[in-house]
Amino acid sequence: MRLRTLPVSVAGVFCAFAYTLFTGGAQWLPGVLCLIFAVLAQISSNFANEYYDFKAGLDKKGRVGPRRGVTEGDISAGAMKAATFAVLALACVVGCSLIYWGGWWLIAVGLAVALGVVAYSAGPYPLSHHGLGEIAVILFFGIVPVNMTYFLMCDAWTSEVLLASLSMGLMGANVLIVNNYRDIDDDRQVGKSTLCVKLGRPTMAAVYLIDGLIAIALMAETWIKLGGAWLLIPVLYLCLHFRLWSDIRHRDGAALNPMLGATAMAMLAYALSFLICAIIVTH
Repeated sequence: MRLRTLPVSVAGVFCAFAYTLFTGGAQWLPGVLCLIFAVLAQISSNFANEYYDFKAGLDKKGRVGPRRGVTEGDISAGAMKAATFAVLALACVVGCSLIYWGGWWLIAVGLAVALGVVAYSAGPYPLSHHGLGEIAVILFFGIVPVNMTYFLMCDAWTSEVLLASLSMGLMGANVLIVNNYRDIDDDRQVGKSTLCVKLGRPTMAAVYLIDGLIAIALMAETWIKLGGAWLLIPVLYLCLHFRLWSDIRHRDGAALNPMLGATAMAMLAYALSFLICAIIVTH
């Protein structure tokens, strides 16, 4: 399930929760269902990535990243494929329950998410193999979950929430950047053309840094409104972000594995702190 990356899907929904508190009158049941749906969709995507990368011969034994169960023989390819679509089906069941609050047009959103789960690693043009993985993360772990969760809880759209969704997407994209930064040599050998392979490590390290800076800037209006001691939250995130960026530039191979989890946890800590802030301010 790649537990160290799951904070990415949780963080986006937490960010939406915070904005619903500022709005008031939110319905919390659809929000909880959105959280469950987001986590299940990410797990399904991780399973699909493992299965389809194995089938395409893109993973090899003894890789520097976290152990791949199918490649190492811990689980059969058939079992992983079954798990992928079983979890995706469960996510779809949860997603369909949201039609009660959002209407039948949500089916189109659900289909887009389900297609994204598979298209990230498979199909005629796998997104992760052609330098589009970061764009997919911004869309499916930022824009979609934050805006849809807020809409389903408050029946509204706002520009402030849209900017926050882009912020979450950029933070999530940084998790993928660390993953591909670590795997650049293996990916280059097997012809997997990630954005890191296309642009190289120095450029992607700079993109990592810029993503974090833009992410905070996008939510500047919200933080300025809150003011006071709450401004420490984005400041502390930036301090941690600069530290991680520095460490990433000076690490290689398996030494980057902790940086992957740390980047995801920094995103979750930021979103959770924002949610706690919203709870305190509104109560």
